[in-house]
Amino acid sequence: MENFLNNIMSNIGVTDVLDILIVAFLVYKALGFIRETRAEQLAKGLLLLVIATVLSDFFHLYTLHWLLSGLMTVGLIAIVVLFQPELRRALEHLGRSRFANIMNDIDKDEAKRMVQEMVRAIETMSSSKTGALMVIEREITLNDIVETGTVIDAFISAEMIGNVFYEGAPLHDGALIIRGDRLYAAGCVLPLTQNKELNKELGTRHRAGIGITENSDALVIIVSEETGVISLAQNGQLTRFIETKRIEKILLNMYLQEDKKGMVAEKLSRVFNRRDKNAEK
Repeated sequence: MENFLNNIMSNIGVTDVLDILIVAFLVYKALGFIRETRAEQLAKGLLLLVIATVLSDFFHLYTLHWLLSGLMTVGLIAIVVLFQPELRRALEHLGRSRFANIMNDIDKDEAKRMVQEMVRAIETMSSSKTGALMVIEREITLNDIVETGTVIDAFISAEMIGNVFYEGAPLHDGALIIRGDRLYAAGCVLPLTQNKELNKELGTRHRAGIGITENSDALVIIVSEETGVISLAQNGQLTRFIETKRIEKILLNMYLQEDKKGMVAEKLSRVFNRRDKNAEK
């Protein structure tokens, strides 16, 4: 046994270890993604189907094996069709590793002011039971959603947000898209979530808020028209009964974190520029 282990260790190089670590990381990320979506049950069923296919071949159950093999082929095509939102979300997640985005241009003091204005508007709408659906765009642009509404490109203020969602306003039924430091578009139509396990009491506003986060990295704040309850949707998950203090903390962390990313990107850009200048010399 000792000789066997020594032979294995002697044949393993640095590239082999790196290869194993990369594959392990990819499997870990894939399992984490599956657990966060409705694909979890599908993965369990697919695993059972693979095991049954292997066992049918091992025990020479030819008819069953032929049937399961054909089902596997058709099933892979069905997975792509049925779980298109999840697959799109996974690919978009891989493509988010950009150095900069529109939030990087927001000053720290301006970010704090914006958050205070949004929180003040949320508090007012919650106390008056004014329904609201605010979508904060991040790295994935929502141009297709913006096209369903009206571009207003307005300065962020509590009063302006309140005017958008005022019951008599023409754009109050749709979503408000916040892009960077602007109230960019209002009256926008969002895709509804297809999650069948949601509470039946949740209305269209909440289902739309969850739906857009299943297809993007947006942060959505929802105020219930019936109860005034504040909810937060992100990554396809809905958290209800959130206090404004927590909303303020989440928004500040988001904007300031993006600001830090911008600073890192700027420093890296300076380093590369210096290298280019030195190379030219």
